[in-house]
Order: sequence, then C-alpha cells, then structure tokens
Amino acid sequence: MTVAAMDVAQGRTKRASRRKNSAFHQFFRSPKALAGVILFGMFLVVAVFAPVIAPYNPTSTAFGMLQPPSHAHWFGTTSLGQDVFSQFIWGTRTTLIVGVGAGLLSTVIAILIGVTAGYVGGVVDSILNALCNIFLVMPGLALLIIIESYVHNTTPYMNGLIIALTGWAWGARVMRSMAMTISSRDYIAAARLSGMSTFRIILFEIVPNMTSVIASNVMYACLAAVLAESGLAYLGFENVASTSWGTMLYWATQNSALMSGAWWWFVPPGLGIALLGTSFALMNFGIDQVTNPRLRTSRKRREVERALRELRAQKGEVGADGRGAGTRPGN
Repeated sequence: MTVAAMDVAQGRTKRASRRKNSAFHQFFRSPKALAGVILFGMFLVVAVFAPVIAPYNPTSTAFGMLQPPSHAHWFGTTSLGQDVFSQFIWGTRTTLIVGVGAGLLSTVIAILIGVTAGYVGGVVDSILNALCNIFLVMPGLALLIIIESYVHNTTPYMNGLIIALTGWAWGARVMRSMAMTISSRDYIAAARLSGMSTFRIILFEIVPNMTSVIASNVMYACLAAVLAESGLAYLGFENVASTSWGTMLYWATQNSALMSGAWWWFVPPGLGIALLGTSFALMNFGIDQVTNPRLRTSRKRREVERALRELRAQKGEVGADGRGAGTRPGN
C-alpha cells in the first residue's frame, strides 16, 4: 500500500470516528433517548441480578394466599401463595432475554435477506422478494398461534426463536430498499472495480452505511418480540410452569384476579411490559433525532430562535412576555 493510500485510509478512519462520537453525543443529548436508556438500564440490572434481588423462590407456595402488598411481600402473593415480586424479578430476566434475543436475531435475518436481495438483484432479488412478500401477507399472530399449536408446551426461549424466524419480513423490506439506494452510489462502483468480493462490499461498504436503519429496526423488533411473547404466554401457548410476565398475566386471568380485587397480581407484569416498550420507543426517538436531517435542522432552528429571543431581551427589544417593548426612549 502506498503512502497516499495509507493517508486516505487513516483520514477515513478518523472521520468515521468523529462521526461516531458526534452521533453518540447527539443521542445522549436527547432527553427522550436518555430517559429510554435509563429505563432500559434499570430493567437490565434487574434481569442480570435477579438471583440477588428476588427475596424468594418464584415457585414457592409457602406463603399466605392472595395477601395484599406488605413489608414481607412488596407485590403481594398469588392464589397459590407465591410471592409476586419474586415472580416479577425472574420474569424480567426471561422477558428481556426473549425480547432482545428475538429482536436481534430477526434483525440479522432481515439484514441477510434484505441487503443480499437489494445488492445482488436479478433472480436472487426476485426469489428473496417473493419470500418476503409471503411472510408479509401472513397475519403475524395467527401464524404464531398455528405454529404453537403444533409445538406443545414450548418454553419462552423457543417462543422467542419462533418469533424471530417469522418476524423478519418488514425489516427485510426496509433493508432491501436501502441497499438498492446505496448500491447505486459511486463508492460502491469503485469497490466493484477494485475487485472486492460481494461479501466484502455488503459487509464493509453497505451495512455500515445502514447503521441508523438497523438500530431503529432493532428497537422495533425487540418491542414486537416482547409483545408477541407476552401475548402467546397470556393465551396459554407457552409452558405455563415457566416464569415470565406473560405467564403471570395468564395465571392472574385464570384465577380471576380482577374479579377478586387482587390488582397486585396483574398490574406489575402489565406495567413492566408497558415501561419496557416505552424504553424501546424512547430510544428509537433518539435514534431518529440523530439520523433524520429534518429533525436535526428543526432542533437547531429552535435553538437559534431561542438564542435570538434571549439576545433581544437583553437589549430591551422584547419584554418578558415575548411582545414588543414599545418605542425606545427619546423617540
């Protein structure tokens, strides 16, 4: 490699590093993104340290039945005398592993199929696009229920695998469109002329330029996986002996927790699902603010307008209520 080529490569590396640092800075400057990261981090800490945080065995029935929240049982107990707080803690680990794992796996499948179809084109694109269309027209929940009816007593992790293998189509369609757009750019043509293989072009030239789309797809895929797993467990299409937020809702429904007034049984898992989904949505808003030029422009415009108003206020041109201060003295 010549000295000039090395300089060019080093310059590209430095610019990419600066862009990456700038993107992280803009992401964490967003209040929504920061709130989402903090919320998700709380669930992550609970999932990692579940054996330490949970005070009891989640399947133990050694306590009183349907006891309301108290000092001994923060979230009360179930109709079988199980500690709801311990079930919630262990259910956080299960739901988070299934949601994040299924979201990441479905995104990887979407990248493989979508980017390959968009870049290679031709017969490969036609076949993969037809496969994608087949999965798109199938109703997602109905497809999952049909598969679950043939696979009896599945674990939450098996449900996550099924969700990932059936939930990649929307992401693949977006990846295909982005790959077709990027493939027409000059640096891709230069990479082809330099003799780079198709695999290296996809891996090192196309995928790195789709980071924002991939990150956004991961957020929505994880959210969809959490909702799908909880929904399947709530409907009974999961081993009900396992501990997850969905199975907690299943048992609360089967034992008429709402009718008996045992709100502490179904509120924690429902609230956990809502807050975890909110964290994914807030982080996705932060990604949009970093990657969407219109949002960045509008934010900078608001900052400039606010700075101008403050400057005019200091000069006495506007009053405290934002209206004109009237004529100046001496006029």
